[in-house]
Amino acid sequence: MTQNREGTGAPATTAGHRAPGARPATGPARRWWHSPWAAALAVVVVFNLLYAFPRYLSGDPQQSRIPLDPGFSQHYLVVVLHTVLGNLALVTVFLQVLPWIRRHHPRVHRVSGRVYIFGAVLPTTALAFALVPFSQAPFGAFGLVLSGVLWIVTTLLGYRAARRRRYVDHRRWMVYSFAISLGTTWGRVLAELMQAFPGFQVGLSFMIELSTWGSWVINLLIAHWWLERTAPRAAQLVR
Repeated sequence: MTQNREGTGAPATTAGHRAPGARPATGPARRWWHSPWAAALAVVVVFNLLYAFPRYLSGDPQQSRIPLDPGFSQHYLVVVLHTVLGNLALVTVFLQVLPWIRRHHPRVHRVSGRVYIFGAVLPTTALAFALVPFSQAPFGAFGLVLSGVLWIVTTLLGYRAARRRRYVDHRRWMVYSFAISLGTTWGRVLAELMQAFPGFQVGLSFMIELSTWGSWVINLLIAHWWLERTAPRAAQLVR
């Protein structure tokens, strides 16, 4: 997203704002894979790519993980586009949160941010809304729609804050947006875990609702806790 020159170590802008995450160089920069959270996010992105794409690269509707409505001839195509753009969102999230990119390649940060918003979040959510009426799952639609609405709202608020050089607000809203974008991952993990334990017997409706709601709600709670925990440091960075 929008970044001032502070990300490159230059003096603060005339507005007096320092982009979140920017800090003076105090020594050799760590490699991104030395950071536990960055490495974990990389694993999440790779997991999603390996989980989502193999079945759809074949072009065979029979391989779709989502049950298709025979009355909707373009259902498979929309599912594929939704999958591709959803994974693009995760890849750009990874680029957005890397401090090294924000500090040394602010243009990459800005461009990948716009790709995240206009090339991934908005079209992915629109496709998800288009798929809801044709979903073969008997439950979970409300949680899915609500997460999509919140994803759009937090993302656009983050973009607006960046345009206004309000980087603390930008950081907060985009962390919420990223948390929602990762909800699908944890929904898949929850669903797989519940099926992996034979003794863990739950109804289909409960499993769908838990994976649909629990994934992004838990992410938002963790994101809020982390933002509150790091708020003093973030405020100091923009002074």
